[in-house]
Formats: sequence, structure tokens, C-alpha cells
Amino acid sequence: MPYWLQFIVQAAFSYASTVSFGICINLPRRALAWCGIAGMVGWQVYWVLFNLGSGRMLGNLLGAMAVGICGSILARYKKMPVIIYNIPGLVPLVPGGTAYRAIRNLVLGNYEQAVSLSVTVVMVAGAIAVGFMLAQILADLTRKRAIAPKWITRH
Repeated sequence: MPYWLQFIVQAAFSYASTVSFGICINLPRRALAWCGIAGMVGWQVYWVLFNLGSGRMLGNLLGAMAVGICGSILARYKKMPVIIYNIPGLVPLVPGGTAYRAIRNLVLGNYEQAVSLSVTVVMVAGAIAVGFMLAQILADLTRKRAIAPKWITRH
């Protein structure tokens, strides 16, 4: 399958999964399409970086950062809480399949494989948390600068 077609398929399914999760947690209708875009952007950042060989951790970190930045921009634009865009937007990045395989190997008695997969899950979750935290710090810095009085910013 050509790379551009894979890109479109990945975008469509990440958008659909994000919107579907938003429906499950009962988000307002006017936010569904936009939270789908935030999730799609985050997943595409991850997917492109992973395919370029950067690894799962950097891809998840920058993907979560992209979701956080998109969520902050959309929250300001739509005048809604940022969490409405960030929580569903992070869903495509969650390592659910890896966590399932870790638990399955643990139950089957493959302890080395279970520990290896569990460490991967923890590292990916940490990368997502750090990326999201960096995006929130960036958003806080830009928001404070945008609303600071002129006498504070003058030198």
C-alpha cells in the first residue's frame, strides 16, 4: 500500500476512534469534530515519527505534545474547557494492545516477556505524560504573555 494511502487510512481511523470515545464519555456535540482533529493530529505525529525510525517513546512524547497544543488552541478558539479536547485526543496514543499482551504473558507464565512488555507500557505512558505536561507548560507561558499588562512586558 502506498505511503500516502496509509497516511489517509491512519488519519481516518484515529479521527473515528477519538470521536467515538468522545461520544462514549458524552462530550458536547459541538466539540466532537474538533476533538477528533486533536486526536488525529497527535496520532499522525506519532505514526510519522515511528515510521521514520524515531521509536515509540519520542513518537508518543511528541504526539501527546501535539494533542496538548491542539487542545489548548481549540479550547481558546471554541471557548470550552481544554480537557474536552485533550482526554479523547490522547486515546489513540494509549498502549492498550501492549498492556493486553503484557497481562496475557503474565497469565501464561511467560514472565520475562510480561516484564518486558510492562516496562514498555510504563515508558510509553510516561512519555505521553511528559509530552502532555510540556504542552501545558507551553500553553500556560503563552497565555500569561498574551494577557499580561503592558507595563509588565515593557523593558
